[in-house]
Amino acid sequence: MTHAHAHPPHELTDSHHGTPRAEPPDRMERLLELGAVLLLALTSLATAWSGYQAARWSGEQSQHYANASALRIKAQAQATSAGQLRIDDLILFNGWLEAREAGDTRLATIYRSRFRPAFEPAFAAWMAQRPFSSAAAVPGPLYQPEYRLEETARAAALDAQANDLFRDGTEAKTSDDRYILSTVFFAAVLFFAGISLRLDWRPLRIAVLGMAAVMLIGGLGFVATLPIA
Repeated sequence: MTHAHAHPPHELTDSHHGTPRAEPPDRMERLLELGAVLLLALTSLATAWSGYQAARWSGEQSQHYANASALRIKAQAQATSAGQLRIDDLILFNGWLEAREAGDTRLATIYRSRFRPAFEPAFAAWMAQRPFSSAAAVPGPLYQPEYRLEETARAAALDAQANDLFRDGTEAKTSDDRYILSTVFFAAVLFFAGISLRLDWRPLRIAVLGMAAVMLIGGLGFVATLPIA
């Protein structure tokens, strides 16, 4: 008796091992995989950009704070110099006043000759008030509006510049913190997009990818509102 051998159709067997071929993924499966890959790629770029901007703003913050500190040191030096000049003016004026009251014209003349040129306008304005006979006169030249120290003005200007730089540094730190915060959103997107590739239940997979897409859009919108260093 002859034996008949049944052979499965060629298209249902593997060309090498004779095992049934696995069905190719359907169109929806390919789209879901493509969506996950695109989310991963875009999120990686967004994360890198946010990290780069955070580093730039951190550098801006450090530079502004360092410049502000340097200006404050200069302002303090100018303020110290102004204080020393004020003390010198007060000592020389008191010496002149005491010598005049004592009737020592020679000593009064010596003190008078040592007045700083910048002190002269205030002294002249004070003398114009007839201080030795008028009770309305101010106590001394240092209380006159004409008494101005350039060092005091420079100290105030430097201090104002330092305040501006410190404020810029604080704003830079705020931008740095916000860019770092955006990476938290992007890290969540990477997690959900990555885990979606391991999910077999399609409705859950679609939901996870949708959540990742919403978070990515929100993160990109947030980053778009931030300043660029």
